[in-house]
Amino acid sequence: MERESNRDIELYFKLEGLESTQHLPVVTGFWPDLPGRILKETEDSMTVEDGMGGIYEQKKWHSTVPFYIRYPIKDRSDWQKLISFFDPATPGRFPLNLEEVSESYRDHDYPLGIGIGSLYGWLRNWMGVHNISLAFYKDPDWIAEMMDTLTDLWLKIIPRALKNVRVDFSTWWEDMCYSRGPLLSVKFFEEFMVPRYRKVTSLLAEYGVNINILDCDGRITELVPGWIKGGINCMFPIEIAHTNVYELRERFGNKVLLMGAVNKLSLMKGRDEIDGEIDRLTPLLRQGGYIPTVDHRVPPEVSLENYNYYLKRKREWIRRTDA
Repeated sequence: MERESNRDIELYFKLEGLESTQHLPVVTGFWPDLPGRILKETEDSMTVEDGMGGIYEQKKWHSTVPFYIRYPIKDRSDWQKLISFFDPATPGRFPLNLEEVSESYRDHDYPLGIGIGSLYGWLRNWMGVHNISLAFYKDPDWIAEMMDTLTDLWLKIIPRALKNVRVDFSTWWEDMCYSRGPLLSVKFFEEFMVPRYRKVTSLLAEYGVNINILDCDGRITELVPGWIKGGINCMFPIEIAHTNVYELRERFGNKVLLMGAVNKLSLMKGRDEIDGEIDRLTPLLRQGGYIPTVDHRVPPEVSLENYNYYLKRKREWIRRTDA
């Protein structure tokens, strides 16, 4: 039996998660994809050559970060081998019938977005935390070159993608924080990333896109000021073990939009705890600029009964009557 995707599950439960929202069918990252191949397989895991020159181990039945044995990018020569995959003119980045696709979205009555990408997260995935950290110290010009390549790609794609269609938001992904703070110093973040964010979000604003949603786990508090300066103004998924959602609202007001912050552990415990979470977050919901969602993936320990109760209470809470 084919396994359901995240999108299938979100549609089944009628969720508002980013997997079930519509995005323009444009490719803003590495393209074309290179086919990987399985080098070794056991009952529980696979060793995979990723097509870019990296080798990783991946568990079969768990959605986890793969363990890289060899990263695709180790030095400048590896980057040069891959740089052509960021050419905005490569066929396939846009649908052949782009005008028809744009027309089909013209009168949309649901949130429509455009996926942008990642300045740090992608590079970290291709290099590893250790190697990218050394590169910031030993060869910052190379880091700037790679980030400029990504930024220039987006600046060329956005005008063509948004020429004939209105979108409501952009999505970004970084995952550059852990439980105690950023993987990159705030100084380097402000120097290397914030101005490049600003270039892209300024262009998006010219096309009426003023909500820019960033997915980052861990303790994000130290980086939020820079994201706001860079035009990134919606934080997701707000993991409450690491980031205080009320602190963000107190410090930044409605300059920052918020998603997440519902303690997933409460869903494991039962109805009283779920009701308690709703009470805890009600003042924030009343302020506006906040969409309550579970503060990351729902653990398998959450029963279907508890999850359905959470959804029922949540819909009553936010007065949704269409589900």
